[in-house]
Amino acid sequence: MTDAIATARRTLRLEGEAILAAAERVDDGFVGAVDLLASSGRVIVSGIGKSGVIAQKIAATLTSTGTAASYVHPIESLHGDLGLVDRHSVAILLSKSGETEELFGLLGALIRLEVPVIAITGCAGSTLGKAARFVLDGSVREEACPHDLAPTTSTAVALALGDALAMAVLERKGFRREDFAALHPGGRIGRKLLLRVRDVMIPLDRLLTPATTMQQVVVALAHGRGIAVIATDGRLLGVITAGDLTRVVERTPDYLGLPVESVMTRTPRVVHADDFAAHALGQIERANIMAAPVLDAAERIVGVLHLHDLLRAGAG
Repeated sequence: MTDAIATARRTLRLEGEAILAAAERVDDGFVGAVDLLASSGRVIVSGIGKSGVIAQKIAATLTSTGTAASYVHPIESLHGDLGLVDRHSVAILLSKSGETEELFGLLGALIRLEVPVIAITGCAGSTLGKAARFVLDGSVREEACPHDLAPTTSTAVALALGDALAMAVLERKGFRREDFAALHPGGRIGRKLLLRVRDVMIPLDRLLTPATTMQQVVVALAHGRGIAVIATDGRLLGVITAGDLTRVVERTPDYLGLPVESVMTRTPRVVHADDFAAHALGQIERANIMAAPVLDAAERIVGVLHLHDLLRAGAG
């Protein structure tokens, strides 16, 4: 094993263990922080150096999950950026030591403005910790840096705590997949989440009746790309697939005269036209099938959904 691999494994192990240790320390202070954020206006997130980079990511995650947040540089905040703050604001400040002097000007201004502070710090008894309404314990045993100097383990823990906050606030607010998609309309995530089954399904060009013979089914399977739908008055009765046909041929040499109702699957897995395509993809994959009939809100058959069409549309 090379030195590089050994270093990589040591770093990942230290950071993973530190995050797991932080998970065990989550307490009522975390709950208080979530309550505060869920009822807040804009969230101000700040830190200096590497903590500032983590603060920017936390702000971005909060914003993308329904909580308006802005990263504010602790120095620039004293030169006009505090205009973002109002009486409904909440601040999240990050500092491993809790004694980062560059933060103190911002911290003092927030105290004067009566803005509640959530601290992510490795020292609850620090200046920052004592001034905060809630403290999230970001302490670590050691940095992954071999000299125990460069912020590595500590920033990983701070980032994980920020993610934990954002996810808990998301759930508290009832933030939905549709809400997430609305905030990401231009990207692949938005397209994926907004895509519905009706946008991907193929409309039916023929429906079989229970009396249809298997000879006719062979043609229907070719047109339906491996699946044929049996229905009466628009009501789904069953399906037959290319796999079903193969099994019938192996079992019954003179199958062509059989009525399809003697072969069809009477309780097929179905999806609905208004389902999200990503959800339908999960259903199809879990059922280990290639296609499923699509029903409308009145439970009438309106189309067929194919796995390959879902994947081509970017539902996965």
